[in-house]
Amino acid sequence: MSVNTDRSYKMKLRDVENAFKYRRIPYPKRSVELIALLAISCTFFLFMHTNKLNSRLKEMEVKLQPSEFSALGLTGNHISGHDAGKHDDINTLHGTYQYLKSTGQILQLNANALNNTKNAEIDVLFYNRVPKTGSIQFIELMKQLGKVHDYDVEKDPQNGGIIPLLETAGENDLIDNIVGLEDGTVFASHVNYLNFTKYEQPRPIYVNMVRDPVERVISWYYYIRAPWVFVPGRRRSNREMPNPAWVNTEFDQCVLNGEKVCSYIEGSLLERVGDHRRQTLFFCGHNEFKCTPFNSRLPLQLAKQNVEREYAVVGTWEHTNETLAVLEAYIPRYFADASRMYYSGLHMEKSNDNPMKPHIRQEIIDMVRRNFTREIEFYQFCRQRLHKQYLALKLNDLMRMDDSLVNLKQANELAIRD
Repeated sequence: MSVNTDRSYKMKLRDVENAFKYRRIPYPKRSVELIALLAISCTFFLFMHTNKLNSRLKEMEVKLQPSEFSALGLTGNHISGHDAGKHDDINTLHGTYQYLKSTGQILQLNANALNNTKNAEIDVLFYNRVPKTGSIQFIELMKQLGKVHDYDVEKDPQNGGIIPLLETAGENDLIDNIVGLEDGTVFASHVNYLNFTKYEQPRPIYVNMVRDPVERVISWYYYIRAPWVFVPGRRRSNREMPNPAWVNTEFDQCVLNGEKVCSYIEGSLLERVGDHRRQTLFFCGHNEFKCTPFNSRLPLQLAKQNVEREYAVVGTWEHTNETLAVLEAYIPRYFADASRMYYSGLHMEKSNDNPMKPHIRQEIIDMVRRNFTREIEFYQFCRQRLHKQYLALKLNDLMRMDDSLVNLKQANELAIRD
């Protein structure tokens, strides 16, 4: 075979290989349309399924909130295994229920007796909001409810910053302003408990929120160091930028270094600027001598007395469902359907949430908690009172679910007859 013949043969062979390698197989037009229709159908199915799943998840999110008897750990007539170890902690709803039942006090609960709303002499809701307890979210809830129930929410601008402790003249003026509000008004202000009776003025409906005191001071520590807080404040008051070391010092380092701002000394007096250690102060009043010594017995006692005597509800976002249920039942004029309004979308909005706040080591938290004994006692007192109010509302349902309560009631009735 000649060289030219051999080259021609190889070229033909290569052409044949390329023809097979890059060949295009024509598809019928109907097959292409079928594939496109199938792709569109799959996309639509996935969209509808995802949308339905999202709706179901939202419904389950509300249903699975630890409210009603699931919060008590009751299933039928017995205690569920999951919650069986919780009954010794009286600071939980389940623990309060177990304690009251074991002592026979559960049958003495009376929702009307635990509700101070009836003692109000004017139709004004006074919310003396404690900083860093979720007050912005609570105010937003009331604003939304106000559109439904026809009431207004007025927020004290407090242009001079948070000044909870007022002189006598300032206290008197603020009380006069609140009394002068129209019926069906909410007034919210970062201010200590106001004693309207002391100034011979009609009392409003008192309400407030509390938070774990150590978590609250940690939240405040990082809140005032957030640039979106101190930069606008600096511009308003023409102050210099803060020291970078102050901004960048972590809370645990501040505690371990024994810095003044992180030294929680019992009996220490109120610092006029940026001192937010005392949650009891907002319930004690405006007597500087009695109410300002940190973590002391007298402020604790006065704060408890005012809550017991004056406040319709003191709730906490750490027990959201109980708080909303008690607000709905005890102050329906302002809070009817609060749970439904809250879980329709407000619960997803985190106001003043600070992403800069890091995880604090448990040993640091425990170290700080040892200096907050009475502040913690007050917080637990408010939680237990909230639990009692909630249980009083649910007493009849509890008796239907718990045979031991029925037996306890029958034993009490027999004892009375004997």
